[in-house]
Amino acid sequence: MNVTISSPRLRAQMSEKGAELVRLQDEMGRDLLWDGNPAFWTGRSPLLFPIVGRVRNDHIRVGGTEYGLPKHGFARTALFAIREADPSECRFSLVSGETTLGQYPFRFALDVSYRIEDATLTITASVINKGAKAMPASFGFHPAFRWPLPYGAPRDAHAVRFEREEAAPVRRPVDGLISRDVEESPVQGRMLRLQDHLFEADALVFDRLESRSVTYGAPDGGSIRIDFPDMPHLGIWTKPGAGFICIEPWQGHADPEGFDGEFADKPGNVLIQPSETRSFTMTITVNDAGL
Repeated sequence: MNVTISSPRLRAQMSEKGAELVRLQDEMGRDLLWDGNPAFWTGRSPLLFPIVGRVRNDHIRVGGTEYGLPKHGFARTALFAIREADPSECRFSLVSGETTLGQYPFRFALDVSYRIEDATLTITASVINKGAKAMPASFGFHPAFRWPLPYGAPRDAHAVRFEREEAAPVRRPVDGLISRDVEESPVQGRMLRLQDHLFEADALVFDRLESRSVTYGAPDGGSIRIDFPDMPHLGIWTKPGAGFICIEPWQGHADPEGFDGEFADKPGNVLIQPSETRSFTMTITVNDAGL
């Protein structure tokens, strides 16, 4: 079942599977989100929980016991309950159970809300620790936007403009894990000009990110601003030649190469105390102007 919310400027559709944003349209009905073409990638905007990326051997270790956990976790394939559905906002919920406890031995609730106001979609994911012990977790957004956007500019004119200069080196996934090695940032000042060759070695991982906002588009035509005040990491990814670019705010990332510790010590995780809630927010704003 899908839920649709809208304003005069924006329309969004979400699925109860994964509480995933599956369609985003502007006021003219133009699609801004990838359509999930299986020839390239079936995702549209999955939610990543309780891990981002892969963990070593697809297992986590908690108290010396290992648990199998697939890439990006289980939330993206889980069936969420629809708790609220109003014209401009809705809320989904996933609660731990027998299946999740066999992969991730912590009791939690994950509430995901979507709200549209004017030309902005706000997505807030709240992770609640329902157990009696501290709960390590990561969370990530993974929206795939059309590349090119439907405003007439050619594909090679598109870029990502960062809020701040991003001079720190970036990392790459190696067999799904974060490489020990770094490479020079491809961001020139604040601008990353999008070209397929950037992604021949997989995603760009910004694990020393300065910005908490980026704008994606071309100089002429509309653009999209993505704000993520709670998220300290960012991935940018596509498959060369595909019609999408993923701009992914994260709290956490894949296991670094060589990491073999307890899940609580995994770099990038946050530790959520009993009865505590940790929220992560991303806003997507459609602008009439270009970069």
